[in-house]
Amino acid sequence: MKRTLKQALSQLVPYRALLLAGIMISTVVQGEPALQQNHLSSEQEAFAAGEMIVDHVVDAHEWHIAVVGHTHITIPLPIILWHNGQLYSFSSSNFHHGNDAYRGFRLMSEGPYKGKVVNVINGSDGKEVINPILPLDFSITKNVLSVFMSSLLIAILFIIIAKNYKRTRGHAPKGIQSLFEPLIIFIRDDIAKASIGHHYERFTPYLLTIFFFIFLNNLLGLIPFFPGGANVTGNISVTAVLALFTFAITTISGNKAYWKHIFNAPGVPWWLKLPVPLMPIVELVGVFTKPFVLMVRLFANITAGHIIILGFMSLIFIFGNMNPFTGYGVSVVSVVFAIFMGLLECLVALIQAYVFTLLSAIYFGMATEEHHG
Repeated sequence: MKRTLKQALSQLVPYRALLLAGIMISTVVQGEPALQQNHLSSEQEAFAAGEMIVDHVVDAHEWHIAVVGHTHITIPLPIILWHNGQLYSFSSSNFHHGNDAYRGFRLMSEGPYKGKVVNVINGSDGKEVINPILPLDFSITKNVLSVFMSSLLIAILFIIIAKNYKRTRGHAPKGIQSLFEPLIIFIRDDIAKASIGHHYERFTPYLLTIFFFIFLNNLLGLIPFFPGGANVTGNISVTAVLALFTFAITTISGNKAYWKHIFNAPGVPWWLKLPVPLMPIVELVGVFTKPFVLMVRLFANITAGHIIILGFMSLIFIFGNMNPFTGYGVSVVSVVFAIFMGLLECLVALIQAYVFTLLSAIYFGMATEEHHG
């Protein structure tokens, strides 16, 4: 008996929880957060476009809101470290934007350890020396907080939709239910069912989860102010975990015909299998390159969009440093192109979520397809 749409929705919660756990672990231990702050200490200092762009696309130990005069308005986030068998927990505000050390730790704002929390010790000359053994960083960074918020929002939305289905059974959908139902049915019928076949019901909850998780975080990343602005899906660790889940489900769900096609593909001449197993090696490499492509495609497309928009905005300050009137002239062109790229990124946000979900469904279909004859 086919499962109803409501039954598929009810299974979103465990999949989303599993994804959230993996994404949180990968994000907090990656060790590449950086402070998002203005590096111009004076009006005479040259505008560093590359520094500004990098600081806006990488993770951070605080959430930068705005700059009022010389005051940086930020939301400090929890620092959670494990070092020398001890757990340390405190607020990132104790670092004072990387200017001070706290409890033997410092958030580096420059150098090879830029953006990382390091352990500092006193050297023989009384100066601070960085301990080469870095602490394990499990801090709640900007991306982790954004994952919390987006997951909570997804949970609230689908709980509301599920309740609406119970109340409006047999009637036309209303409100937020009518907004999301076309997307849910599209993923179920035109992605899961069309790509996987009669086994599609097993994978529909997962496909719904990753689609809405990627799509929502893509959109939130385009919002330039809190609670948006976090580059979650432009973080290689997050996309790696999403691709890893697809890889694990594909591998576990693979039937006998799937593995036979990899190690002993039918219709392939024997001399491509023996004595050198050329085709089995090619097929086996393909098993690992598929999730790798999923990871890189999502990461590269989202990050590139942010970099292009920030690049257009940087032109205003670069030309403004040369000549104020040139800066005003370039600002018109830069703002127009930035707005155009922002609108284009809204489309890319949907396309990338669709592509990731579709390719995952295709991989599941290949793993569960029954080969006859």
